[in-house]
This record gives sequence, structure tokens and C-alpha cells, in this order.
Amino acid sequence: MEQSDDATMPVAPNHPPVVRVSMLLADSAQVADGKLYILGGGITAFGPRPQPLGVAIRIEVPWDRANISHQWRLDLLDEDGHPLLVRDKPLVVHGRFEAGRPAGLKPGTPLSVPLAINFPAVPVTPGKSYAFQLSIDDTTHVDWRQGFHVRAGKGVKPSGPPPTPDPDAGDPGRLPGLD
Repeated sequence: MEQSDDATMPVAPNHPPVVRVSMLLADSAQVADGKLYILGGGITAFGPRPQPLGVAIRIEVPWDRANISHQWRLDLLDEDGHPLLVRDKPLVVHGRFEAGRPAGLKPGTPLSVPLAINFPAVPVTPGKSYAFQLSIDDTTHVDWRQGFHVRAGKGVKPSGPPPTPDPDAGDPGRLPGLD
């Protein structure tokens, strides 16, 4: 195994991993009934102010790897590949999964394991880039990384009083054509 930028995490060489992973950053994500529900998916940049952020992950497990327990870990890395520290501790989320074979599923069908991790606000610095890196059973792959950029604070207009309504625009509580 090769070492990743984070020396504690081996990276699989150029051969494909045992499981396939899809990751997507979103405003929020949820798992229900074995499915991923994603709101505002496809985020690659946000900020400069902190905002909620969800990580939607789908792990595709081969049929022959069913009923095997796996450990997963999601690290937030800075643009140099080092763990992002919050109160002197790395920002890490981890857990376990096991893909079971549902009754009646055709043999050979890949099994899907959805994960949704939501952060109320990610403690990042404007103008910097970051990446979430997934590892499974202490191994990761180059494709198991999802990066994003935090916009710099320049050009952000200060919030002021709300705009005054145009008196010629009519009643703002009424929709045109619905008299």
C-alpha cells in the first residue's frame, strides 16, 4: 500500500478498490428506507460565512462481501492534506456498516449502503480549500475524496436594513392576476 498525504492512512495503489464509493456535498442529506435523500447537492464552493453542510455517501458492496462488518471513517482535511483541527483534535466522524442481502434479491446484485453525515457548520477559513476523505477498514482510495473551496470574504455586502417596497409595485401580499 502507498501512503496518502496523511501518513496514517494507506492509499490503495492503481487497482480498483473492493467497494465502490460515491460522495456528494450538499446542504443536507438523510437516509430513510435504505435510500439517500439529498437537498442542495453538488456543492463545490460556499462561504465565506459558515453554513450547514451534508456529506452524502453511497457505498456499493459486491454480493460476495455481504454480511461482513466494516469500519468507516470520514476525515476533513485542509488543502495540504492535514486533518482539520477543532479544539486541538481532528474533525473525524466514524462508524460501522454491514451490507445484508435482502430476501429475493438476484444473486450477484451489488448491495448499496447509504450514509448521510450532517454538520451544523464546518469550522473552515475563507479563501482555503478542504476535502472530506473516506476510509473503509483503514484503507482509502483517491476516488473516495470530495473537495470544496470556501470563498474569500471580499465583495460581501454588509447586511443592512431590508429594501423599502416600491409604492408603485402594488400590494406585496397579492399575486398579480389573482384578484
